[in-house]
Amino acid sequence: MINFNGFNFGGLFDVELALENLPFILGGLPMTVAVSFAGMALGLVLGLFLALGRGSDKKLLRWPSRVYISFMRGTPILVFLFILYFGLPVVGIEMTAYVAAVLGFGLNSAAYIAEVNRSAINSIPKGQWESAHALGFSYWQTLRRIILPQATRIAIPPLTNIFLDIVKATSLAAVITVPELFQKAQIAGGRTFDTMTMYVLVAFIYWPLCGVISFVQDRLEKRYNKFIK
Repeated sequence: MINFNGFNFGGLFDVELALENLPFILGGLPMTVAVSFAGMALGLVLGLFLALGRGSDKKLLRWPSRVYISFMRGTPILVFLFILYFGLPVVGIEMTAYVAAVLGFGLNSAAYIAEVNRSAINSIPKGQWESAHALGFSYWQTLRRIILPQATRIAIPPLTNIFLDIVKATSLAAVITVPELFQKAQIAGGRTFDTMTMYVLVAFIYWPLCGVISFVQDRLEKRYNKFIK
């Protein structure tokens, strides 16, 4: 049971304190953006090859891809970040917090991206593969010139959702000392003894950041939709 007697709503957010600490917290924004974009880029590259492997007729490609996707989708990203940053040094593999975060988010998101890509590629009629083959196109030429441009239009919305999840999940990188937005907010909260204000402030920073990404998604969708009308 929650007791609201004597609850002070004004204590949720101190505007003056938030404005005073805003420049410090925004200092973590470049790192948040860098980790998000680098992690997504890595995930896109790996996700494409995983999708192709997952849909391959060859067991040597299909089963390792399925196992990888299953493992990454079935394990928390926070655990994976701990393994990369705190666990691997035990066996002599060390990396910076930034590299660990990029690898963590990239390798994890690749599993979800692979399923999105596989679904988008499979949605293209098989007759287009057959027509391209009849015209003398190789597998990779067909994929690059015919299949992927169409599949991209279908994949944009779910891929954007994955990117938004990565942007918000970068807050988890604070636990491995990456100086991103949330870690800055934690430091400011400990310094000012007003963690609620700092956490609300960082939430207000994530909101427009994700809004910009959603705007770009809308523009991309309109651009690709022009070619099918």
